[in-house]
Amino acid sequence: MRKTKYSWGAFAGRGSKWEKMAGEDARMLPKAAHEERKKQEAKRRGKLKTMAGKLLKAVASGKEAAEEKAGREDVAGNLLKMATSRKEAGGETPAEETICGFIEQGKFFEACDHIYDLEHSGNDGVGKSESLYKLLAERMWTVVGEALSGSGRMFLEPLQSVGESLKWEKQKEAEWLGTGQETESVSTWSPNFWRKDLEEKLIQYMTAQIPPFGSSSNTDGTALEQHLSQLETTFLPSLEHRSGFFREAGLLVTYARCCHASFSSHLSTLIDSNHFSFSQCLSVYEWGLKMYKSGSETCLRPRQPPQHSLSLGVPCLVWIILKTEEKLLAVARKEVGKALKEAFDIRKPPCADAAVIQILTEKAEAASRVCESLSEKVEAECLEECLRFLESYENEVRSFLQLDGCPGVCSSLRILENCCILRTVWHKLTHICSASTGQDVKVHGFLDRMEDDITEHFLQTVTSKVKGTLKEHFRRCDSGFDHILESLKQSFLAFGKKKTDTYEALVKAVNVIIITEYVQVLLTTSRKPSSVQRRRIVSKMEEDHRMLQTVFKECLGPAAGPLRDPIKAILELIQTSDAEGMKIALLPILKEFPDLRKEHLSAVLDIKDSLSREDRAALLKAFNDNCRESETEANLLFADIEVKPRKYGLCGCFCC
Repeated sequence: MRKTKYSWGAFAGRGSKWEKMAGEDARMLPKAAHEERKKQEAKRRGKLKTMAGKLLKAVASGKEAAEEKAGREDVAGNLLKMATSRKEAGGETPAEETICGFIEQGKFFEACDHIYDLEHSGNDGVGKSESLYKLLAERMWTVVGEALSGSGRMFLEPLQSVGESLKWEKQKEAEWLGTGQETESVSTWSPNFWRKDLEEKLIQYMTAQIPPFGSSSNTDGTALEQHLSQLETTFLPSLEHRSGFFREAGLLVTYARCCHASFSSHLSTLIDSNHFSFSQCLSVYEWGLKMYKSGSETCLRPRQPPQHSLSLGVPCLVWIILKTEEKLLAVARKEVGKALKEAFDIRKPPCADAAVIQILTEKAEAASRVCESLSEKVEAECLEECLRFLESYENEVRSFLQLDGCPGVCSSLRILENCCILRTVWHKLTHICSASTGQDVKVHGFLDRMEDDITEHFLQTVTSKVKGTLKEHFRRCDSGFDHILESLKQSFLAFGKKKTDTYEALVKAVNVIIITEYVQVLLTTSRKPSSVQRRRIVSKMEEDHRMLQTVFKECLGPAAGPLRDPIKAILELIQTSDAEGMKIALLPILKEFPDLRKEHLSAVLDIKDSLSREDRAALLKAFNDNCRESETEANLLFADIEVKPRKYGLCGCFCC
């Protein structure tokens, strides 16, 4: 099938020579014979022109581009010129005219053979065959379009001829390659593109028949259900109806492949939308699974023996299901991650653990109603997304801790509460879902680190705020101590709704901080207060003690009972009127606070109004006689409180 190229110049030269010989013959014929020959030639020209015009009209039907029409007119004109310039001796019909007749009659297979013969005739057949192949292909695609849009069987024979032509093309290509011809030569041969052109024609038609879904932002589940129903009840049956013609024409494989391509492309475009939700993906998945299981006789599952049904229907449906599953899992990750981020926003109050459980399980539960294996995959993705969220949340907490200044106590408590909720949620999830041991270890690692870091930061923040507030507490009428206690109470009460172990331990730690800082400031106040200052200090202590009792009882409830209360003990000591009573009040203080030192007691006695030197000395001696080393660090309170010993002179008595 080697192509031989000839120049159009040589063809034109032969034409001039033929015309010269025809002129000489004309001069030798009688006038009447000459006139008759001219009439026959004109008749032949008219007939061929009409035939080319009909072909042009058929090819150009449905086309809008003026350039394509002009190109076809050139093709028809060239064919007409070639045909009329090749009339052979003896009045035989030119090959080009015969080929045009086959094309007009829809006998494309016969036209292929004649064009091929012309192509290898050596009479400049290569140049003419290119135009004829082009005209033949255009007419074949016109027949395909008419078969797709028509309702009768009038296009069956031409369509069968299209199928035969494609087989012919495949056979010739095999012969060409079998003879060892160059691959480049066969790849540029015009019929080599027919199968591709046919598939493009079919896909364009099928895509145009797909009912529109609406805007890409349409997230209405009902609209999607209606669209899938249209595909199933209207679009696919219409393609199935047309498939009968293509089956009889031997083109069913190509037709089915184009059905799958256009349909798969549509669903792929549909689910690839950024606006597509998990529920919508699940609807498409469920629909595809239903189509797969039902084996309904649509274009995707044509009426063929089992071996053909398997090769034509199942791969397409499996691809759709896998593609939808991939999108569904991606959307599940995205939606779960977004929901977790909103639920644990540091700037917002924490949500309930039940709401978080729903975020992490509702998608798997929805998928379980469709397919158990899909539910397991969705569940796994949700658990993995939970791990990814915890990692990102830990980074967010770390950034929060690195902020300049001291972020609010409320924000720190909110993060701690989020950690408590996440711990509770994960504990419940391990009983609902199939979390792996590795996942469990990672989650607890994230939570332990975050809780330790944020607890340390929170206690440091509380210490700093309390210390700053108490600095001038006994010298000013309003130091703001009551405001910070009220703020802590409100924050703790909001946090305490969960009543976790972390909560109780945290409140008790804050109690220790406040009491320690309070006693520190109390014992380091001016060592020589006036009588008025002493009374004011005692009055403040009474007010502060009542407020502290109220705050921690509200926050801890019955758990506030065992809290140590040095302020109450100090008040009872300094409000006792006589020295003997003070000695009796001192003994339980020494028992409860074994780390109390002599300088601490001396500073406390400075607050006592109208205490004589003898009574002071007697109390300090009683302390010296009854003090003992602390047996455990659990009861230490005064150990870190530094008070400079008071010096009254160098008498060496216990009054100092």
